[in-house]
Amino acid sequence: MSVKYGKFELPTKIKVDEVSKNGQFARFIAEPFERGFGHTIGNTLRRIMLNSLEAPAIMSARFEGVPHEYMAVEGIVEDMTHIVLNLKCALLRKLPTDTEAFSREVKLLSTMLDITGEKLDRHNGQYPVTLKELIGETDFDIVNPNFVIFHVTKPMNRKVDIKVAMGRGYVSSERHVLTNKLADEIIIDSIFSPVRLVNYFVENTRVGQDTDYDRLILEVTTDGRISPEEALTFASQIAILHLDVFKNITAQAITFDQDEVALNTDRDALMTKLVLKINEIELSVRSTNCLAGANIETIGELVIMPESEMLKFRNFGKKSLNEIKAKLEEMGLFLGMDLSKIGITRENVKQVITAYLSEKTGAEAQ
Repeated sequence: MSVKYGKFELPTKIKVDEVSKNGQFARFIAEPFERGFGHTIGNTLRRIMLNSLEAPAIMSARFEGVPHEYMAVEGIVEDMTHIVLNLKCALLRKLPTDTEAFSREVKLLSTMLDITGEKLDRHNGQYPVTLKELIGETDFDIVNPNFVIFHVTKPMNRKVDIKVAMGRGYVSSERHVLTNKLADEIIIDSIFSPVRLVNYFVENTRVGQDTDYDRLILEVTTDGRISPEEALTFASQIAILHLDVFKNITAQAITFDQDEVALNTDRDALMTKLVLKINEIELSVRSTNCLAGANIETIGELVIMPESEMLKFRNFGKKSLNEIKAKLEEMGLFLGMDLSKIGITRENVKQVITAYLSEKTGAEAQ
């Protein structure tokens, strides 16, 4: 038994209104929301994107023969303080997935920096050491590989060790915890947050004759370690994760009115869609296998499932859910449909579909 709530106006899709050429800025528009929900959703997503997204960043550096950061280094134009500031601007990208062996431990990147007289001559006596050259071979993608860290004026052969970690937000050097720290290892403030700026605006929009619904506009700027689309995707899933905790204190379930489908007059047209097999709607292999593992064979069994329960299926993620919702939307259907008006419930959906197919087959035979 559940409490019936009135219909909430919700966006059916998110519009990407503008994307910059470098892919680091995008404007998203979502409408309509009920009045007030534009600010609620916008501010929540903004705070999460600015504070809770993860990315790799340098947390320490060690230059052979350099005991601390408050000194000049022979043969290098910049002093160590300037070099440390430049290392804070290093942008590394790594999106670990659940299908690969990924450790959250600190990564040590060691490079033997070899600057010869020939290299100096080719650059008029000042050789620029870029981030790519300083870090060397790594499984991290370097967003700004040509960023100059320092300039060398004398032939040099020096080992450089850099430690990289995954983290969130801004972590000062005092808060870093390093095991086996060396005496000449320079700890660096780390800027893990890959999102530089998030603005959101709420405007009025029209639904029917009413003009007091909310249009939410989100402008997201990143530093290139993730895209604006990835930032918004990750933030929304983090928000869902935290809100899901409160399901544990649910005193009474509620259901929501949906746009009514003409169930009586168009029952046959609707049933024609509901009896389709899952493998007939061209889903990806992953999504098809997930539904098969959940013993869902037809569209009718699928649409009667609420979205929250779909995410509990084994190996079923947000990407598969979005794919299924998009495919159902093309068919004029949605997850969590109330099919009670045509006599279908979660308990009898298989039997009703089987009976309908038998009845249809019998009619055709006659």
